[in-house]
Amino acid sequence: MGQRLGRSFGWLWSAFAASTMGTWLGFGAFPLIAIQVLGIGPAAVSALAAAGLAVGAVLALPLGPWVERQRKKPVMIAADVVRFAALLSIPIAFAFGLLTYTQLLMVSVIGAAGNIAFVSASGAYLKSLVGPDQLLAANGRFESTTWTATAVGPTLGGAAISLIGPVVTLIANAVGFLLSALGIGMIREREARPARGTATRLRGADLSEGWRFILADRELRALFLNTVTVNALIMATEPLLAVLLLGDLSWAAWQYGLAFGLPCVGGFVGAQLAPRLQARYGRRRILLVSGALRALWPIGLFFVMPGAAGVVLVIAVELGLITCMGLFNPLFATERLDRVPADRVGRVLVAWNITGTGAIAVLTALWGVLAGATDVRLAIGVAGVLLLATPFLLPRRSGTQSPATGPARPVVSAAR
Repeated sequence: MGQRLGRSFGWLWSAFAASTMGTWLGFGAFPLIAIQVLGIGPAAVSALAAAGLAVGAVLALPLGPWVERQRKKPVMIAADVVRFAALLSIPIAFAFGLLTYTQLLMVSVIGAAGNIAFVSASGAYLKSLVGPDQLLAANGRFESTTWTATAVGPTLGGAAISLIGPVVTLIANAVGFLLSALGIGMIREREARPARGTATRLRGADLSEGWRFILADRELRALFLNTVTVNALIMATEPLLAVLLLGDLSWAAWQYGLAFGLPCVGGFVGAQLAPRLQARYGRRRILLVSGALRALWPIGLFFVMPGAAGVVLVIAVELGLITCMGLFNPLFATERLDRVPADRVGRVLVAWNITGTGAIAVLTALWGVLAGATDVRLAIGVAGVLLLATPFLLPRRSGTQSPATGPARPVVSAAR
């Protein structure tokens, strides 16, 4: 039933799986370290996430045109190695009693910049490894892997945190990046050198080329505004949820991991359904429906309560949200790659990721201030209410269609 994508894609997929599993084994470690080890409050927890993302995004600004002038494989390996070393410094510093808030902030910055570099290079690299008719299958497998790791990782990570503390789980996160670098290094397919036209000296205009391309395409512009806004509003409440659940409601770490890990089976199911639903109803309709539905669930987190009932409520909300995201994300990723020429992918993805990272940073900081001035639960509720308006940002009409956006056509795929 699955579409064969070749050995090179298999190594890329394996590398992605290793880094993703490591990341989710360390889920919640940063806020837990900040809360339990360093003893800081909700505003400082939010500031840690926000400042790291914001500074990382600024440092990543020149990466778009730079990535396009480089072979993508070395860029991805370097990003993995740098993130491995940065994360490993935290348990080392903790072991010697030297861990500080400043170090957490610096590692957060390095992680954000490294993630932007890796994602930007990997998008262009994926287009060179698989054909246009294989993009949905490839993206579906990445999405399925993400949600599988997200289902298993936080649960195991939460148990590990309960037994041995949050700092140690970052070792698993770091090792995931190291295994990813080794996996990418196993790809033997020769990568073509970038065209001479992209190897010129960096100009100021190059920095804004990605945004100009996005804004000139009506379909991309709508998806850009929607995804950036939705992701920022969801992620802005992540540190606040940690404070509410782990602090105010006194959840155990294993409950926290279970509540956010178990619902990720919905993401796997959504990713599996994406190619089949596209084949039957067309990509546009499924993007609109799943994109709208994913905005309806987070408001439910406002009503979370202590005890088993609260755990069940969070699981139900996250299951609905993640199922819709698992369906939306591979279709969105494929649509974006379909609409962007290969020689613009690096700049477009850097622009997209910088904007998304910057928006998350700004809203995370604002929501930290809001929670400090009012109440953590209220701040989470405000984000949920604002999310209800985001479906209006989704594209309604398409002036020009990408190759796979028109009427439904068969897509042979296991999933993304």
